[in-house]
Amino acid sequence: MEIRNKSAFHDYFIEQKLIAGLVLTGTEVKSLRAGKASFNDAYCFFHQGELYVKSLHISEYKLGTIYNHLPTQDRKLLLTKKELSKWEAKTKEKGYTIVPLRIFFSEDGWAKIEIGLGKGKQVHDKRESIKERDTKREIQRYIKR
Repeated sequence: MEIRNKSAFHDYFIEQKLIAGLVLTGTEVKSLRAGKASFNDAYCFFHQGELYVKSLHISEYKLGTIYNHLPTQDRKLLLTKKELSKWEAKTKEKGYTIVPLRIFFSEDGWAKIEIGLGKGKQVHDKRESIKERDTKREIQRYIKR
């Protein structure tokens, strides 16, 4: 099971990628396994030297009882101190942000999140991306004939 953030590549130039662990509760894991997550307006931020993801919507588990989780709570990401300090310095530069790209489960069964260091695109950059995507699609259609 893999959940992708399609709008991240449309809105940002992704320069670096990194895979981090997620701190989750039991009902959050069950909802993720069912594919019930949304990346709408999700981003990562630093708080006291630790990285958190904000606005990542993981729907409540439908069979959960009073122990169900809040859908949009902040979730801590697990990275080494070296990686955290390197990316924190990058985000202090103008225009850089950390965006979640996809959530997946590792071979060991752990929930992982791929994050990317992105620089925001301007409107004309987005138009170029759309144009490139359309030309690639037309080339693929022509080749398949």
